[in-house]
Amino acid sequence: MDIQQVSSVVKKTLTTVEENKETATQTGVSVTIHGHFYQPPRENPYLEAIERQKSAEPFHDWNERIHYQCYRPNVFARVLNEQGEIIDIINNFEYLSFNIGPTLMSWLERYDLEVYQKIIEADRISCQRLNGHGNAIAQPYNHAILPLANQADQLTQIRWGKIDFQSRFGREPEGMWLPETAVDYATLETLIAENIRFIILSPSQAQRCRPLPTGNDPSPQYWQEVGGSQINPSRPYRCYVTESDFIDIFFYDGPISADMGFHNVLNTSQYFAERLRQAIQGDHRPSQLINVATDGETFGHHKPGTEKCLAYAFTREFPARRWQVSNYGHYLSENPPRWEVMIKPMTSWSCSHGVERWRSHCGCGGSEQSQQYWRKPLRESLDGLRDRLIEIFEQEGKKLFIDIWDARNDYINVIRDYTSVTSFLSRHSNHPLSPQEQIEALRLLEMQRNALLMFTSCGWFFEELSRPEGVQILRYASRAMNLAEKVCGESLELEFMKRLAAAPSNSERFKNGAEIYHHLVKPARITVEQITAHYALSSLFQLHPQQDHHYAYYVTQQDYQRQTIGALTLAMGELKMQRRNTGETDHLVFAVLHLGGWDFHCCVQSFPGRTAYTMALESIFTTFKQGSAAKTILAMKDHFGEQSLGLENLFVEKRMEIMQQLAQQTKTRLHELYTQIDRDNYSILVAFHQDEIPVPRELQVAAEIALSQRCLKGLQELEQVEDETASRNEVLGELEAIVTEAKGLQLSLEISEGKKILERLTLRSLWHLLHDCPDDATIGDYTRRLIELGHLLGVGIMLDRCQELYYHWLQTFARDQLSPELQPLLQLGLDLAVDVRPWLKQFD
Repeated sequence: MDIQQVSSVVKKTLTTVEENKETATQTGVSVTIHGHFYQPPRENPYLEAIERQKSAEPFHDWNERIHYQCYRPNVFARVLNEQGEIIDIINNFEYLSFNIGPTLMSWLERYDLEVYQKIIEADRISCQRLNGHGNAIAQPYNHAILPLANQADQLTQIRWGKIDFQSRFGREPEGMWLPETAVDYATLETLIAENIRFIILSPSQAQRCRPLPTGNDPSPQYWQEVGGSQINPSRPYRCYVTESDFIDIFFYDGPISADMGFHNVLNTSQYFAERLRQAIQGDHRPSQLINVATDGETFGHHKPGTEKCLAYAFTREFPARRWQVSNYGHYLSENPPRWEVMIKPMTSWSCSHGVERWRSHCGCGGSEQSQQYWRKPLRESLDGLRDRLIEIFEQEGKKLFIDIWDARNDYINVIRDYTSVTSFLSRHSNHPLSPQEQIEALRLLEMQRNALLMFTSCGWFFEELSRPEGVQILRYASRAMNLAEKVCGESLELEFMKRLAAAPSNSERFKNGAEIYHHLVKPARITVEQITAHYALSSLFQLHPQQDHHYAYYVTQQDYQRQTIGALTLAMGELKMQRRNTGETDHLVFAVLHLGGWDFHCCVQSFPGRTAYTMALESIFTTFKQGSAAKTILAMKDHFGEQSLGLENLFVEKRMEIMQQLAQQTKTRLHELYTQIDRDNYSILVAFHQDEIPVPRELQVAAEIALSQRCLKGLQELEQVEDETASRNEVLGELEAIVTEAKGLQLSLEISEGKKILERLTLRSLWHLLHDCPDDATIGDYTRRLIELGHLLGVGIMLDRCQELYYHWLQTFARDQLSPELQPLLQLGLDLAVDVRPWLKQFD
């Protein structure tokens, strides 16, 4: 039946008594602020790790950078007084309606477990506050545009997002945030089948609405056209997809949401509340909702410091206005829809042309200097690849699985916990699988996982395919094809690149998508031999344990031998490498010769057998003992062949690490040289300053490097002797003297490496003081001196974790154990910019 012809009479019979209540227990104004928190998956699929992203510096990658600017600040959002001192620390997620993409939550769980657990806890607290309705809602797995997905992918994306949510938050999700709010009626049908109760859309996505029939007025109501974003966002709506199936929809307030994202309404909580107040409607309803939605990264990343605005608004400004901070599930439970809505056929919140931004040159996200004609060929290339991968999945999967699609939909449980793989395979296999068949089964499922990841919406969002987002989805396509070839022996890459050639690039460097794939995607394909080569080279600088987790592999060191003669170092080893998510096992041997400096000669091959390996070991080491690099390389070639690997063959991240280790040796020698120069010419430097004569640059540079190195070494030493009071004070006194000397000679200290050391020292000392010996004046004085040293060094020391630790102690322990002995410890709060005056006044 056409959705527009659904009978209002039928709907009347399906409307429950509860839904038709004229009053709701919740009255007044409810405010729901929704944050869509999301980062695309950034891992190299061959490494299962995020590589360094230069554009994110000084952070390792963009996840780290945005976490520092947004996710952690919102978990520990400061409320400040007029002096800029902390009077409260709020977990904004306790009040903020939010969804966090599964790929981001997985990263948070690994990177900052404290923040991850605080987000989970915030949802639990909101459930307690709002009658069992938590702030968190789910999201499809990896941000694919669902109306453009086939039915199977759409179901898997929703199912994976739902199960991921359940495994983290311990409850069923009531609602789901759709990527880019992209929706059509087929998507709604899948959501309803998966028991999703509500979604959130942009007001521009509504077509028409009308009151639902009631017992007092069962006659059909006329539709009201609202296609120009005219729908009333202060109430929920019911959307029917069949006579009996429906989902509820909230439409966020478009103008206010836009002001949050693009204007200055978040500058102060008062200004923000005033802007929200303008949405209150004087129609005497017992309850109405002000609801807004924006990217969660707005709060702190796009708009620095605005997490403080939210914290103050949630805990001070809104309560003062008698507004209740609610969430969609809670509001819906007390105010079921009295209106029905029909949505437009296929729409999103970030493309005025529907969903064309992800399949055509629509102009969204571009500029006058760019074109997006590449979007359609990219979509067609990936759709074609997906369909071929499905054929392989069905052809090979039926040999192994009872139901291939049930297995795929359940595979999220293995992604969440790889230790469950055995029980997963026993549930889904159609016969007891041999070890090789288990590998084939997991290859097929990993092939499908990468096929889903290659549709992550970010790849189309911007103006150019060669941006990191476009390259990333092509990397997932590459990995999917790599797995397909292992499964069935068929190479799909040539045909895929032919299709990509039709995607024109805006970059002068590349002509089309095929060149982008060749230059930016293929080099990111990391082989097990490269992983082994990195293991071999890095072992020359740091010995590995016998059992190690090396990127995507579990590594077992079967044998390892190393010897150094003069400037030459030789290492040989035997490794068993097991890929974590497929169980594939490789048995490899390596030999690596370091000739000094940047020169390495590394050979890797499959394990040739015990006898052959032993012979190679004896032959190469015997030759090496002659001290000839040339003869050693020839011996390596005799046993390993002509192929060799060097620094240039390693992936960028690890090449940089080894280069830094090599450079450190040179830096150490230079530091010794500059220190000697400074020592020999110190009196001359002092004389120049006394006579106010410009210091020669050579002397100035030598002094700065020498003094900076002394300072860094002092910090490192302080970290080693921290538990020895006398030694600790001596080293700290030396560091304070270095700062005084640098200031007197107008020298700039460059000790960026010392920043984290000083932060660790301060946090460790404060924790010891608060938890072990709060009345120890010696440790209190030491902690205060560390804080002062951080300020004097000007390294930008961050005391945020110290503030959080201290504030927690203040709220948890100090209130119940207040005594005169704690007065010095309370004074320390002033050094941490925490307002402790209310406590100190009690001693007046």
